[in-house]
Amino acid sequence: MNLKICKTYSDAIVPKYATEGAACFDLHAITERPVEILGPNETLVVRTGLAFEVPDGHVLMVFSRSGHGFKHGVRLVNGTGIIDSDYRGEVLIGLHNDSTHESFDVRTGDRVAQAMIVPIPRVTFHVVEQLSITERGAGGFCSSGK
Repeated sequence: MNLKICKTYSDAIVPKYATEGAACFDLHAITERPVEILGPNETLVVRTGLAFEVPDGHVLMVFSRSGHGFKHGVRLVNGTGIIDSDYRGEVLIGLHNDSTHESFDVRTGDRVAQAMIVPIPRVTFHVVEQLSITERGAGGFCSSGK
């Protein structure tokens, strides 16, 4: 699949997969200053300098980098970013630092998120009087065991 991208900033880095088996490609930061500091319990919006032409019937899903979470307590502010196929603006990355005492530095070129293209089926909604019966039924949290 070919994915069209547009650099909205000349120094933007074209995404690439870090390894042959990587499911996601990396998104890199474009910063206004040499170092943007994400303080403890703060949020920072980071530019990527890229806009994507997501194919119809697909979505670009943006995720935190696992190392940021495990090593630094840094995550995406919205959990998972969803870029719809009809959006043509720059992709921005909202980072939040859950640490209570350590700052996190962001520089131009740093990998700040990872993304993948996923096919999305369109569904038709049908209102029914009753749903099919399953063993679990309406059991909620912890209803299927530990």
